[in-house]
Amino acid sequence: MSERLDTPLRNRRRLFPRRRNKDSFGKFAEGIARFIGTPRFLLYMTVFCGVWLGWNTLAPPSLQFDARALNFTLLTLMLSLQASYSAPLILLAQDRQTDRDRVTAEQDRQRAERNLADTEFLAREIAALRLAVNDVATRDFLRSELRSLLEEIQAEREDPSDQDVARDTPRKSEGDRRP
Repeated sequence: MSERLDTPLRNRRRLFPRRRNKDSFGKFAEGIARFIGTPRFLLYMTVFCGVWLGWNTLAPPSLQFDARALNFTLLTLMLSLQASYSAPLILLAQDRQTDRDRVTAEQDRQRAERNLADTEFLAREIAALRLAVNDVATRDFLRSELRSLLEEIQAEREDPSDQDVARDTPRKSEGDRRP
């Protein structure tokens, strides 16, 4: 039965319907790859192979299902099958991890660019503030000016001739002052 090209895709019947979440198989593959890389998996495989070999070596020949005389052919096939499925799943998980690492690296690069721009902006602002501070009177400058004024006032108090001149000069009242 051939499918018609003028029929919309969603109305066509499929043997295997498409999954809505395309990432679900990738997550499944990562789960398998993570489990295969654990000590628990190695322990399970060791126990499985040990039981298999022990059963087919020590059990009566009528109960053995993978004879030692045939070099445990069935066990070899089972392990080959497991390896043939494990390798692609591990590669798929590595590809997904590589994609995640690429996205993370891109985000880190963008963040570093923003940090650099912010740092350059702050450096310019600090430089502008330093230039502005040079025009502002500093604490040391104010102290030195106040000291010199204090010394002038003390010198005027100690010199009596300046005081007599100051007393003889008539003071103008507020109303008499003109610009």
